[in-house]
Amino acid sequence: MKKLFFVIILLSTTIFAQISRGFVKEGLTIHSKILNKEVRYTIYLPFDYNTSNRFYPVVYLLHGYTDNDMGWLQFGEVNMIVDEAIAKRKIPPMIIVTPDAGVSWYINNFNGKVMWEDFFIKEFIPFIESKYRIRKEKRYRGVAGLSMGGYGTFNYALKYPELFAAAAPMSAAVYTEKQVMNFSMERWNKVEGVLFGNELSGKDRITKQFKKNDPLSLLDSLDINKIKTVRYYIDCGDDDHLTIGNCLMHIKMTELKIPHQFRVRDGRHNWTYWRSGLVDALKFIGKSFHQ
Repeated sequence: MKKLFFVIILLSTTIFAQISRGFVKEGLTIHSKILNKEVRYTIYLPFDYNTSNRFYPVVYLLHGYTDNDMGWLQFGEVNMIVDEAIAKRKIPPMIIVTPDAGVSWYINNFNGKVMWEDFFIKEFIPFIESKYRIRKEKRYRGVAGLSMGGYGTFNYALKYPELFAAAAPMSAAVYTEKQVMNFSMERWNKVEGVLFGNELSGKDRITKQFKKNDPLSLLDSLDINKIKTVRYYIDCGDDDHLTIGNCLMHIKMTELKIPHQFRVRDGRHNWTYWRSGLVDALKFIGKSFHQ
């Protein structure tokens, strides 16, 4: 019995060791003229990046509120999860990039002082795709993210459908107008006020700037035929405080006949949930990279 146990342990260790490991580079920076500062990012490169001349598809993986570019690595264990998924051929080899967006919510704020959306679209994507061996066509580019990053994912996929083949918002921070109007003033000034204007209450919070960046509102204002050119995978836990907004996105996209996948799994707004759903999200995006 002991001999059998050690054989099993040896086999497990051997299989684990045989998984080719990718490369992670942290603390990298890009100087942004738009933001007038250095912006940090973390990048994952597939196991054969340094031994081949291959060009790879890319996924921009967006972090959540108060986190940074290292969150998906430190808490999400993205490198280990992706290594194993590639080894098992669940997903194709891909480059994954996480920029440090601070608490920008990935958009341009109301007074033009933080133009993060402009930075991401006009500076960051071109920089990354010129510095690394990345296929630059729409069909090889995906975007995903959690919470605030899910909000950013919806914004980028809906506003720039010409850039992304697929989008996978996870536990996206989508709120109804009623929820927004009921936020405490303390919460509003700390979070949304920076984006849309401080000391606003009630219906005054639903500004043009708010609706311009609200995923539910964007479905009413943008070209549906263009939106349909992106593949969408929406995932949110049944015990998540953001379930309502995500369900409404599903309902509205269904009414508008926008093809998408919608998942409500058992779970809360935490890393356990996001780690367990990352492979399926990347698998969905990865299908866009295949013929």
